[in-house]
Amino acid sequence: MAGTVEGIAPHGLVAFDGAKLSLLWIVPFAGILLSIAIFPLILPHFWHKHFGKVSAFWALALLVPLVANYGVDIAIYEVAHTFLLEYIPFIILLLALFTAAGGVRLRGSLAGSPAMNTGLLAFGTAIASWMGTTGAAMLLIRPLLRANEWRKHQVHTVVFFIFLVANIGGSLTPLGDPPLFLGFLKGVDFFWPTQHLLLPMLAMAGVLLFVFYCLYSYFYRQEPGARVEHEHEPIRIEGWANILLILGIIGAVLLSGTWKSGIAFDILGTPVALENLTRDVLLLAITFLSWAFTSKPRREQNGFTWFPIVEVAKLFAGIFLTIIPAIAILKAGTGGALGILIELVNTEQGANNPAYFWMTGILSSFLDNAPTYLVFFNTAGGDAAALMGANAMTLIAISLGAVFMGANTYVGNAPNFMVRSIAEDSGVKMPSFFGYMGWSIVFLMPLFVVVTFVFLD
Repeated sequence: MAGTVEGIAPHGLVAFDGAKLSLLWIVPFAGILLSIAIFPLILPHFWHKHFGKVSAFWALALLVPLVANYGVDIAIYEVAHTFLLEYIPFIILLLALFTAAGGVRLRGSLAGSPAMNTGLLAFGTAIASWMGTTGAAMLLIRPLLRANEWRKHQVHTVVFFIFLVANIGGSLTPLGDPPLFLGFLKGVDFFWPTQHLLLPMLAMAGVLLFVFYCLYSYFYRQEPGARVEHEHEPIRIEGWANILLILGIIGAVLLSGTWKSGIAFDILGTPVALENLTRDVLLLAITFLSWAFTSKPRREQNGFTWFPIVEVAKLFAGIFLTIIPAIAILKAGTGGALGILIELVNTEQGANNPAYFWMTGILSSFLDNAPTYLVFFNTAGGDAAALMGANAMTLIAISLGAVFMGANTYVGNAPNFMVRSIAEDSGVKMPSFFGYMGWSIVFLMPLFVVVTFVFLD
C-alpha cells in the first residue's frame, strides 16, 4: 500500500496517521491531476518538455510540509515504503511488458475495416485477463494504429481500445489488473473473478464492441477517398521469443503471489519480501533479454520509442507520492476527513453494494485503483473467505468498480496513459484529459448504471 497510515512504524517511528490529516494534504495530488489535465491543453510545448519537472514540483509540495510536520525520519519511511512496495514494482512490471510487447510485430493485411478493427478489439479484450491489460495493450496498439494510419478519424478507435483492452478486458483473473492481484494476495481464489465477473464483463464488452462497430462504420463511410488498398498479405506474428518472454513475465508475477519464503529484507524500515525482490530481478532480466535479442529494425518498424514509459515513470512517481495522504485519509475510515464516503457503503442495514461499486469506481478513476480496491476490501471486512461466500456481491461490486472505472480517465490505469502517448507519437491527436472524460461519460457511465441495476441490485 502507498503509505502506512496508523500504528507504529519500524524502529519506533510514529507512522502517518490519516485520521489526523485535513483535506489540505490532498492539494498536491489534486495539483498534479489538474496539471495533467490542463497543461497539455493550454501549454502543450511546455508540457512536452517539462512534465517531469511539474511532477517533481508537486512531489516536493508534499514532501516539504511532510518533513516540516513529521520530521525527516517519517518522510524517509513513507517515501521508501511507497517506492519499495508500490512504485518500483509497478514501473518494473510496466517496463518489462512494454519492452517485450514492443518486440512483437503483427504483420499482414490489416486494412482498418470495421470488422477487422472490431475483431482486433475483441481479441485484445479476450487476452487482457491472461497477459495483463498492459501486455495486451502494448502488444496490439501499434498494429491497430498501423491498420488505421490512412484514417482521418482515428480517435474513437484508440478511445474504445483503452476502454476495452486496457481496462474492462482485465477483469477475469488476478493477472489482468493490479486490484485483482491484490485480492489474490489477500486470499481470493485465482478463478473467483472468472466465475463471478464474467457476465458483467461480457455485457460491457459486447455493448461497447457493438457501439464501436456502428461508430466506426459511420466514420468509415465518410472517408471513401482516403482508403488504401493493400496487397493481400497473410497475417503472421514476428518476435515469438518475446511472446515467450511475456509468458515469463506472467510466471514471475504468479511466483511472487504463490511463493511464501518467509524471508524479508529491511530497507529503510520497509520489509521487502524475498519473493517480491526475486520477481523484480526476473522482470528486469526479461527486459534486458528482450532489448538485447530483438532486432533494432523490428522495433523501428513497430515505431518503438522509450518516451511512453519515460512519461509514465515520471508522472506516476509524482502521483504515487502525492497520493499518500489521500489513501491515508481513506484508510482512516469514518474517523478520517473523508469518513462520509465510508459511511455511505456500510449502512445499518449492511453493505450497500451499488455504493461500493460507485465509490470504488469513482475513486479508482482518479486514485491508483489497486490501493483503492484494498481500502474498500478492508472496509468490507477484509476476510476473503466471507467475501467470496456470503458477502460475494460486495466483493463483486468492489472488483467491478476498481477494474471497469479505471477506464474513466487517463490516470485511472497506467496502460491508458501509455496508449495515449503511443497514439500521439504516431500522429493521432488524442483528446485532452477532460475531453477523454467526455467520451467515458457518454459511452461508459450509462453502461455502469445498467451494471448497477442488473448485476448489483
